[in-house]
Amino acid sequence: MTRTEETWNAAYDNDTAPWVIGEPQPAIVALERTGALGGRILEPGCGAGEHTIALTRLGYDILGVDLSSSAIEYARANAIAQDMPTVAFEVADALQFTERPDFAGSPPGSAPAFDTVIDSALFHVFGTEPEIRTAYVRNLHAVLKPGGVLHLLALSDAEPGFGPRISDRVIRESFSEGWEVEDLHPTRYRGRVTPGVAEAAATLDVSPEGLVDVAAWQARIRRL
Repeated sequence: MTRTEETWNAAYDNDTAPWVIGEPQPAIVALERTGALGGRILEPGCGAGEHTIALTRLGYDILGVDLSSSAIEYARANAIAQDMPTVAFEVADALQFTERPDFAGSPPGSAPAFDTVIDSALFHVFGTEPEIRTAYVRNLHAVLKPGGVLHLLALSDAEPGFGPRISDRVIRESFSEGWEVEDLHPTRYRGRVTPGVAEAAATLDVSPEGLVDVAAWQARIRRL
C-alpha cells in the first residue's frame, strides 16, 4: 500500500530511511558520466536530494521534488551543508503533476516542461498497485516532452533484498503505451541498513559502514 506523507516524513524525522546513504546512487553517477542527461531535468521522489545537488553542481538545470515536506527540508539542509544553497527543491505530489500548469501545461500534457526525468527508487513503490502505478506513468508522460527520456532505477525481485521489489515485466508493461523502453538491464542499488530493514538484510553482504548493494533494474525509457 502506498504510504502517506506522514509515514514518509517520519522516515526523515527519525533518520530511519534506508535510501538515505549520504551520497548519490553509484548507478546515477555512472549514468551522468555517459552523457545521457540533458535539458531541463525533473527528479520526482528526490528524498535527501543527493542527485539534485550533485547534478546542479555539475551545471545541470534540475528540480528535485518530493511528497514529503520533511524530505524537502532535509534536502535543503543537505544542500546548504554541501555549500550549494541555491539547489531547487519543491514539495510536490508525483501523482498530481498534471495539476501543475508549470509542469504539464493547460490542458495537462499540452506544454510539458521537462526534457529528462530521473526516477531513483520511486516507481517501485507503486509496484503492487496497478491503478496508482498507471496514474504515476500518466503524470510522467504529461510533464516529459515528446522525445524526452525517463531514466529509471528500481529495486529488483531477482534476488533477496529489502523494500518493494519488482520484476522487469512490471516496467515493460507499465511503459507499453506512449513510451519506448530503449534499454532495461540489471544493476545495483545502494541502501543503508536501518532497524526497519535489518531482518530482511540479515543475509546480505553489508559493509562495515552499514551499506549494502542490492539487485535493481536500470531503464532508459523514451516518451513518444
